[in-house]
Amino acid sequence: MKGAVTFHDVTELVAGHTEKKPPVFWWASITLSSTLLLIFLLEVTYLVWNGIGEYGNNIPVGWGWFIVNFVFWVGIGHAGTLISAILFLFRQRWRTSINRAAEAMTLFAVITALMFPILHTGRPWVAAYWMLPIPNQMDMWPQFKSPLIWDVFAVSSYFTVSLLFWYVGLIPDLATMRDRAVGIWRRRVLGVLSMGWSGANRHWRNYEKAYLLLAGLATPLVLSVHSVVSFDFAVSVIPGWHTTIFPPYFVAGAIFSGFAMVVTLMVIARKVYKLENLITLDHLEKMNIIILLTGTMVGFAYITEFFIAWYSGVEYEQFTFINRATGPYAWAYWIMMSCNLIFPQLFWVKKFRRNIPLMFFISITTNIGMWFERFVIVITSLHRDYLPSAWGYFSPTIHDVLLFLGSFGLFLTLFLLFLRFGPMVAIAEVKGIMPQADPHFYEGDGHAQHPSTSERSVPYIQPAQEQDEARKRRP
Repeated sequence: MKGAVTFHDVTELVAGHTEKKPPVFWWASITLSSTLLLIFLLEVTYLVWNGIGEYGNNIPVGWGWFIVNFVFWVGIGHAGTLISAILFLFRQRWRTSINRAAEAMTLFAVITALMFPILHTGRPWVAAYWMLPIPNQMDMWPQFKSPLIWDVFAVSSYFTVSLLFWYVGLIPDLATMRDRAVGIWRRRVLGVLSMGWSGANRHWRNYEKAYLLLAGLATPLVLSVHSVVSFDFAVSVIPGWHTTIFPPYFVAGAIFSGFAMVVTLMVIARKVYKLENLITLDHLEKMNIIILLTGTMVGFAYITEFFIAWYSGVEYEQFTFINRATGPYAWAYWIMMSCNLIFPQLFWVKKFRRNIPLMFFISITTNIGMWFERFVIVITSLHRDYLPSAWGYFSPTIHDVLLFLGSFGLFLTLFLLFLRFGPMVAIAEVKGIMPQADPHFYEGDGHAQHPSTSERSVPYIQPAQEQDEARKRRP
């Protein structure tokens, strides 16, 4: 925390904005995102009516922007669970100011991602049925050897656990908002959602056990989900796809793009809602360090692919990577390299890591670069295959572009509604790491002050785990 922030200040900063009229910036943003969402719905309707022939998919590029966008959005959804689950297990206290919004971002990104594999079949009411293991009279079960079916189970499991993890973490904060609610309907809705939370010691013990269990379940999913997504490519025999580096490479890229999106959204939100004392430059700097680390890992994977292609001695594999860097899509490849490898290296300098305009720019270019990474992987490996007579060039249509832009409308609309009605910062978790949470904070050398009336007006029940740690520290 920055400045003399009290428990009451935290509650007012986070819960207070859900009780007031939203700022002008929120109305402008929701207008733009709703417009994009309307475009998305119109494009989905057009797709269902006319089929995927209206899009840029062709022969040999049978996978077009649908799969590119699917992998892109699944990747963005990784940062929230990483921040919440893995950093929680490693007791990284700095996560508490950003984890709640990152978790919400995860859910909305996964919802957006799931739209594309459903839509890319063209007739989802016919095809989507066969992805599920539903008993039927014809014994036509899903092909469980297909990585596309693995995607269904991996992503749906990831969404389910992430949703439970997010909701369990919200319960104490929803109870705080319930106790402050003025309108009867708001109080009733929050009362149902908070599940009778009263802050009793028994509630905290059960909460911490459930939260720890869900964190343990979510942690392997962070690593497994994008590994399974990479199997869509790695288990094939297509040059440029058939490589064992894809699982760790995809996971690093997912964390890379996810953290970049968190930085993009948090830089704006902390300014609009005046949360600079809760989401500080130190939080943003730590996320920039992770962006630097994962960006370097992704860049290393790019270089390794060229080395392995040369070392393998396989002519087709060598041609694929040379074609990526010098062929018809070289412009996309070098945009990817610039945004994902070169720009993040600026974060080696501490002054740049703490520069808000620069980190905002790099967070945007990072996600541009990560989208182009998926574009390069999908398109350049398909547009020139084994037979030169089958070579082609993929050009997106206006419907490809509008559907992709519209997906941002779906994501941003959901996120803006969360900012309007939900706590964007974990109130209880932030209070738990504040100095005032120490039972001996107001004792000792006499320099500390007793809590003011405003602080005592919002009582804080210390989590059971922290009570145990405090007892161990006593002489």
